Amino acid sequence: MEYRRMGKTGLQLSILSFGSWVSFHKQIDDSKADELMGIAYDHGVNFFDNAEAYALSESEKMMGRVLKRKNWDRTSYTISSKAFWGWRGKQNKPNQTGLSRKHLVEACNEALQRLQLDYLDLYFCHRPDKGTPIEETVWTMHNLIQQGKTLYWGTSEWSGVEIMEAHRVALQYGLIGPAVEQPQYNLFERNKMENEYLMIFRTVGMGTTIWSPLASGLLSGKYNDGIPEGSRFGLSGFDWLKDRWMKEEMLGKVKKLAALAKELGISLAELSIAWCIKNPDVTTAILGATQKEQLLQNLKATEAVLKLSDEVAGRIESIMQTKPVLPEY
Repeated sequence: MEYRRMGKTGLQLSILSFGSWVSFHKQIDDSKADELMGIAYDHGVNFFDNAEAYALSESEKMMGRVLKRKNWDRTSYTISSKAFWGWRGKQNKPNQTGLSRKHLVEACNEALQRLQLDYLDLYFCHRPDKGTPIEETVWTMHNLIQQGKTLYWGTSEWSGVEIMEAHRVALQYGLIGPAVEQPQYNLFERNKMENEYLMIFRTVGMGTTIWSPLASGLLSGKYNDGIPEGSRFGLSGFDWLKDRWMKEEMLGKVKKLAALAKELGISLAELSIAWCIKNPDVTTAILGATQKEQLLQNLKATEAVLKLSDEVAGRIESIMQTKPVLPEY
């Protein structure tokens, strides 16, 4: 396993990490989560991603129970949580969502209780909050670090302008700014990482913990012949995800990519994940899995990177045609 420093920080994260969105509680139980987290850890994964909203807090509770049983050396792994959506779903009341000081502090305390931890390694603002002054959010995250409740803070799906505004506030008041962003990044979703954030990488130097490297499974090829039973596109409440990805044009590209992967002697999932981590601005790619075989195959992406020569990268581009058009300077 390769480890990369998270932006300009000294923190090192495994280039592949393990996340719980969708799968924990909704698709797998404690025993399966225990098995998968153990496999990931044994293969060098040192970052496990979570959030208050995942399965309405049940995901964090499940991960907390697994960590308690594993009793791993706390210094050997990193854990994240995120706040914005709240965990009560439609029952959320005012101040139980967003990035106000009240919600961020209370959500952090609740995450620590659910995960059964003394501190978080990473704490993300899960979305930008248009209704809260950025000064309030930056001050709160700075204070949580000062209190030892989290070691680093970050953003998720913020615009480049919003991230730089947070850094401006941090600089103005002598505060700790965001060190990491968690954007979606895959062969279909590329603009933020390859265009919008370019100057951010060159200046303040944010790390990235990218999510959905397989476009919710589409880039694994498992939906090429329909929706398998038990897959996330078939889950109740995830119709929006299915509608986002299950399009003929996308499926056509995926099938061409699958043929290329076969020619290279690797799986489509390995190729797709390897393509993501080949980008040096990616600190880590978060994997999701419900089966041992699936996780073991995806972990092989670290080896598949070696097969992505310039010639292969060019063939991938000709199939996808999703490269952002960069502005002229």
